[in-house]
Amino acid sequence: MEHKCFAGMILAFGLAVAATAADAAIERPNILFIAIDDLNDWVGALGGHPDVKTPTIDALAARGTLFANAHCQSPLCNSSRTSLMTGLRPGTTGIYGLSPWFRDLPEFAGRVTLPQYLSKHGYTTYTTGKIYHGGYGTRETDRGVEWDVIGPGASAAPFPAEKLVKTPSPHKLVDWGFFPHRDEEKGDWKVASWAVEQLQQMPSEPFFLSVGFFLPHVPCYATEKWFDLYPAGSTRLPVVDRHDREDTPRFSWYLHWRLPEPRLKFLEEEDQWMNLVRSYLATISYVDSQVKRVLDALEASGRADDTVVVLWSDHGWHLGEKGITGKNTLWEESTRVPLIFAGPGVAEGAVSSRPVELLDLYPTLVEIAGLPPKDDLEGLSLVPLLVDASLERDRPAITSHNRGNHAVRTDRWRYIRYADGSEELYDHAADPDEWRNLASDEAFHDVKEELSSWLPAVDRDPAPGSAHRILTYDAGSGEAVWEGETIKPDDPVPEI
Repeated sequence: MEHKCFAGMILAFGLAVAATAADAAIERPNILFIAIDDLNDWVGALGGHPDVKTPTIDALAARGTLFANAHCQSPLCNSSRTSLMTGLRPGTTGIYGLSPWFRDLPEFAGRVTLPQYLSKHGYTTYTTGKIYHGGYGTRETDRGVEWDVIGPGASAAPFPAEKLVKTPSPHKLVDWGFFPHRDEEKGDWKVASWAVEQLQQMPSEPFFLSVGFFLPHVPCYATEKWFDLYPAGSTRLPVVDRHDREDTPRFSWYLHWRLPEPRLKFLEEEDQWMNLVRSYLATISYVDSQVKRVLDALEASGRADDTVVVLWSDHGWHLGEKGITGKNTLWEESTRVPLIFAGPGVAEGAVSSRPVELLDLYPTLVEIAGLPPKDDLEGLSLVPLLVDASLERDRPAITSHNRGNHAVRTDRWRYIRYADGSEELYDHAADPDEWRNLASDEAFHDVKEELSSWLPAVDRDPAPGSAHRILTYDAGSGEAVWEGETIKPDDPVPEI
């Protein structure tokens, strides 16, 4: 008897229906896999910013299940995406920075990734834009290996003749603002157009179509149409506590010691804070419009009822909170991400507050597809929560950034332990902004003990070939090394 695999799982209350590629009697759902780079919780459905306009993403959440307490495995592109696609934690692979490509590591060269596992079991896999970091997996030699069909890669173009903002770092990508150009010139427009074309041409079924958008990653360039959504006179800046860093350990600075992204001090001195916030919001709304183009094409194809849509971001982004911009921290602004499932078998209009991880996507999609479960994945399937968002989930979400630095997030708590043993503890029930570090309060000793039991047991040194955003720590000398620069215990924190 023919049936939807996911529908069968609903009837079995989240238990997988085993299937193989040869089992043609079982119809499998298509999967539309949408990634958005550097998108924090500034999405209407998540309430991260009161002025943000994301009608498409909000509508997707309304017809599916929104995970309101979802977190990345690493607050950095390569390490986060590698973890999601391989199903392994950063501490398991040792991939913490912007390199290496995991295929260059002998131990993981043959690792079967999410798209490869789907392809092995009968899916045709398509990709465009940024799914892996830095073009990894989308070279010509990767065609038929990482993916069956490869479209245009990610692009930050077009660029103005020169940087719009003279930031402390001359880095070309660290820029934002309005300049005249056409929306159709943007890399994300071309990515969406390719995805639309695939859907119009009726891709081979079942299909796994991954679409990776670059914005709101810097440079946050937007045209007047999108800036007009956020007038300077009424758009609100993030609420910050001017004494926020007084009770955070010194080691917390080491994770972003000399990053190209400017700090709040620069934004305020150069009157750029509002400009950056408006630019980030404008590019979010632009990407939302590109998601709409893809979802409209899916609807027009007649395959929406047979397709599970997954929308996610690789990590968050600070816009002044904790005195910084960018990612590379273990606080809520860096780790919390949008995560939405919608489509056949997914509960509609549901919101789960349970802590979940991007690591959970691989086993979830394997189960949704009705494939044999893989026993080497470190995430947990979200299928039970897609059936009933109110179900309990015992395991917290864990984010790591370089060896020895981890955050444990539960429904209520965030516990951080750094490589030197220093700690932070925040009670989200009383302090959702994470302004008061409770780690030194003996009243919370037992809470810390319980949360620390979830710290990863495997915590490798950085993998060979690691570079950029790599931090190591020598407990004997008390010195840390950030991208080759030795940080001594009495070195002043850089004002950049």
